[in-house]
Amino acid sequence: MKTSHLTSPQLSRRHLLLGAASLPVAASLPFAARAEAPMMGAGFAPYRRFKLGAFEVTTLLAGTRTVPDPHTIFGLNATDEEFAAASEANFIPPEAAQFFFTPTLVNTGSDLILFDTGLAPDGIVAALAAAGYTPDQVDRVVITHMHGDHIGGIYAEAPVFANAAYSTGSVEMDYWDMSGNDGFEAKIRPLQDQFDLLEEGSEVASGITAMEAFGHTPGHMAFHLESEGKRLILGADFANHYVYSLAHPDWEVLYDADKATAAQTRRKLLDMMAADRVPFIGYHMPFPALGYVRAQDSVFEYVPASYQTMIES
Repeated sequence: MKTSHLTSPQLSRRHLLLGAASLPVAASLPFAARAEAPMMGAGFAPYRRFKLGAFEVTTLLAGTRTVPDPHTIFGLNATDEEFAAASEANFIPPEAAQFFFTPTLVNTGSDLILFDTGLAPDGIVAALAAAGYTPDQVDRVVITHMHGDHIGGIYAEAPVFANAAYSTGSVEMDYWDMSGNDGFEAKIRPLQDQFDLLEEGSEVASGITAMEAFGHTPGHMAFHLESEGKRLILGADFANHYVYSLAHPDWEVLYDADKATAAQTRRKLLDMMAADRVPFIGYHMPFPALGYVRAQDSVFEYVPASYQTMIES
């Protein structure tokens, strides 16, 4: 008998090919007929929750949109070339910017406090629901300032936060009370008598202190949080963009009521946060809106938070 010179691998491949050819056609149909996975669209969770000492802090994405031609908003005193160079150096397009609207919820253990309310009731209610809350659980609503994207979710024919008390800065309330502004009349006027008015150093709750951050509006307020040695600044709109406001704090912003004072406030707060290494939440920073400030010569760099708040220390 003649011995075959074929090796085992060659025999295995031959037998596999023969076996595959003999399989019923129907056996391969489930694979051939399986539909492609559908495109889901871009997305991410509309909240981020983390511990700050004994506090629990949740940022809530109440809305986001693309805004064309950001140079008509930021860097009004910069040339087109300077604006384009700043954008390209940070890998963002100069012809569009993404705006984020991020109220913040702070659970102190005894009070659930909401800072700002977004553009409209449906946005803030949906963000709260995604994070596991209902509007009637909110004990206090704090308004940092009275631009429409901060007060829009507070009232809709009835108070959205039915069980809440309200706070805002006294200077801010006085200014808008006399302004004749439609947004104020629709959203704040029905609740005006229920507001507690804050000054520099006023306590919203134990560990939560009001800070004057004037310029963006006449009475714009920021808030300092401290619990068990952990600190955080709720900066609201003292800085509106993570590049244009930090790398260029003296650039003028369309929505700043007093542009010179707003620039001074930016530098003061950025200097403090960089020196003390205190994180901040910026209402319009890229969601989840939590980051740090690094000083670089006479300007600053935004450092997005990564896992710092996940580590107990």
